[in-house]
Amino acid sequence: MNSGIIFATLAFFLWGLFPLYFHALAHVPPLEILGHRIVWSLVFLAIVLTVRGQWQWLLDVRRKPRVIASFAASAVLLTANWFVYIWSVHNGHVIDASLGYFINPLVNVLLGLLVLKEKMRRGQWLAIGLAACGVAWLTWQAGQVPWIALILGITFGGYGLLRKTAALAALEGLSFETIILFPAALAYLVWLSLHGQNAFVNHADDGTRWLLAAAGPITAIPLLLFAAGARKIPMSVLGLLQYLSPTMQMLLGVWVFHELFSSERLLGFAVIWGALALYMAEGLWAARKARP
Repeated sequence: MNSGIIFATLAFFLWGLFPLYFHALAHVPPLEILGHRIVWSLVFLAIVLTVRGQWQWLLDVRRKPRVIASFAASAVLLTANWFVYIWSVHNGHVIDASLGYFINPLVNVLLGLLVLKEKMRRGQWLAIGLAACGVAWLTWQAGQVPWIALILGITFGGYGLLRKTAALAALEGLSFETIILFPAALAYLVWLSLHGQNAFVNHADDGTRWLLAAAGPITAIPLLLFAAGARKIPMSVLGLLQYLSPTMQMLLGVWVFHELFSSERLLGFAVIWGALALYMAEGLWAARKARP
């Protein structure tokens, strides 16, 4: 089997297990988990970069204000995405969070149209229109906009857009983003410690400390696997594999966390899944038609 498929599948599988990890830290406030995730991610990434001897890029980046500004923006989007996802798991909205990653590919297409001025084919317009109908149905039957899914889909789509044109590779890019976020995260954790509220320092058991420290490798390893796999397989295959993660998260929400998944809600999801199926089928058809 292609090693790229193995790496990418492992990445999406690990992302699919994220609700279990964050649920195990349900006694720690989401904002504090976010702070630990940033700090411990940088510790882990610094070790990886040191072992590989890959620090030269940082000296080059310091002389490029536009690159710094771009990664500052992507860091803000990534932080918002991480916080909303952690909050969602803590507050029983795993299914809503999974919907955000189901609609993410369609958000990417829409951002390509609005920001990159890419042209959309008729089938892509139809897929986005169908997905919008699904979101409208979920809004109507729930009595409120599915804001968790929309925020996750839009922030991750915007993050992907910035990283698509980024000057740094996956490892260096994530490292630079965490370097940008590190001072604020560390200051917040120090403030919590001074007020006796840092779960890692003040009143946590060893299990909680290990879980918080594990945020570093848990964040970085799937990304590195994804980056390794993406280089070795076609985008069409990668696009199919990416649905493994939200599918696992949705099933965990239903079977493990016992969140409500009514027939009305299922109908909205089914419409969005139909939009995704149409989007993938149209993409495969267009790719085949373009072959000489």
